[in-house]
Amino acid sequence: MHTMDQEKIGDIRVHDVLIVGAGPCGLAVAARLSEHMPAANFSDDEHQRYYWIQKHRPSIKNYKTGRETRRKSTPTLRGDSGLDLLVLDATDNRWMARWNTLFKTFDISHLRSPMFFHVDPAERDGLLAYTYRNDRGNELTEIRGCVGKELSKHQRKKRERSGRQPRTEPTIDERDRNDYFVPSTPLFASHCGCLVDRYDLDRNMICHEKVEDIRFDYLENFSEVDKIFTVRTDKGVHHAKIVVLAVGGNPPQIPDMHMPPEGAEGVTHAMHIKEMPPPRVRAKINARLPTNIVIVGGGLTSAQLADLAIRRGVTKVWLLMRGSLKVKPFDVGLEWVGKFRNFEQAAFWTADSIEERWEKIKNARNGGSITPPYKKILDRHISTGRLCLLQNTTIKEKQWDPISKTWTVSLSDDSQTLPRIDHIYFATGVQSNFECLPCLRSMCSDYPVESCGGLPCITENMAWRDDVPLFIAGRLAGLQLGPGAPNLIGARIGAERIAWSIQDILGEKESGNETDSKKREFDYLTGRGSRFDALAEAA
Repeated sequence: MHTMDQEKIGDIRVHDVLIVGAGPCGLAVAARLSEHMPAANFSDDEHQRYYWIQKHRPSIKNYKTGRETRRKSTPTLRGDSGLDLLVLDATDNRWMARWNTLFKTFDISHLRSPMFFHVDPAERDGLLAYTYRNDRGNELTEIRGCVGKELSKHQRKKRERSGRQPRTEPTIDERDRNDYFVPSTPLFASHCGCLVDRYDLDRNMICHEKVEDIRFDYLENFSEVDKIFTVRTDKGVHHAKIVVLAVGGNPPQIPDMHMPPEGAEGVTHAMHIKEMPPPRVRAKINARLPTNIVIVGGGLTSAQLADLAIRRGVTKVWLLMRGSLKVKPFDVGLEWVGKFRNFEQAAFWTADSIEERWEKIKNARNGGSITPPYKKILDRHISTGRLCLLQNTTIKEKQWDPISKTWTVSLSDDSQTLPRIDHIYFATGVQSNFECLPCLRSMCSDYPVESCGGLPCITENMAWRDDVPLFIAGRLAGLQLGPGAPNLIGARIGAERIAWSIQDILGEKESGNETDSKKREFDYLTGRGSRFDALAEAA
């Protein structure tokens, strides 16, 4: 297979890799494919062995077929040589366009993720190093309640003598305090821009096109033995040997609540907001008329929208949650957010079944939650009467008045009566059901895979199937990456695993057997088997 040069048959151009999505997951994959020495997921010892592997290009034995293959030099995007890479994005022809647009629309000042959640493949502490290197430490905000909460030996014994249950929650000591800060939105955007510049990823490789269909089959006049992908978009057709699907889930949809068509202008999903509040409500604010909006959702986005609406002049906001309010620093529990390997992630990977993994994901994320700082913000708005937080409450019925352009809303809690509502926002997240993605209908039909909880049961190599080099990144890869799949840490870990698989496919080449001495050296340096055995044989 040709890996370093693009292939053209007639007027057909076949790319090496095509990435669908220019968000964090897509950027993470492109950056990782560009990095000779990925360090973000390795210890110093592992990094030393990886350097030897890349330098000497030893033979690798396929654990399924037993066939020995020799790696070519790692494909890279640096300079003039490298992979022929194409990125398709439905939002714009820029990296992180949708991400940046939503953060600007919601007026989000800081990320929720800690400093070691980033997409830099070169450094485990890449974002922290970038911050101090550019003297931007004043843009960090500490995540309070995470560090320094461990109990001393005296405190533990005192709890035991008093009969109180020992604390079981994870603890983080002072050595990791620098990691438990959150970066500002401009700081994180600058860091991503730094990666784009470092790996030269902004050279006309991103096309503003919406992918409509993906097929994997033989292409006439190209090859009779190798299938390739045909990706159809709203603007044309592209071909590639490998496709990486790096999308954030299904398109946002308003929950099925018998929404009258004529009331479409009075309801918006959070992911579709272009202006907050909408022009019609803003006109009433400018006219000093009372305005009321309803926000449905129990996650951080709902709290951010409520705060933003009040700051921009809405008279009163009703925040409805179908469950109880949950407050925690991250989307997942602190036990899943360790900087290094942790027990929970190991238990996830060793689960006996896919169903058990899905249960762990649900338990770890446990629905939407807000951060402690936003809990204080909501409490302040409640104390001033500008916000009404209703937990365990849903919309029972609603009617749209086309004359006044307002809603009459009744709730499941009959004791609550709402005034005329100017607008309803649904901050209910996005669905994760790959079978409902329009671009995957052909793949689901031609190469069906099992599903669990709406997620595809992909291989350990992050591929759709062993015989289909369609790789899945981000939220839809949850059954392999764990509860952190939709977050930045999932983007980076997923990119690492996908890049290894891509390099194996594009760099595969038959080779002869190595000498025994070279094999012992390889086993020692790469940590295969027992290092003591390798030393004993060498002696």
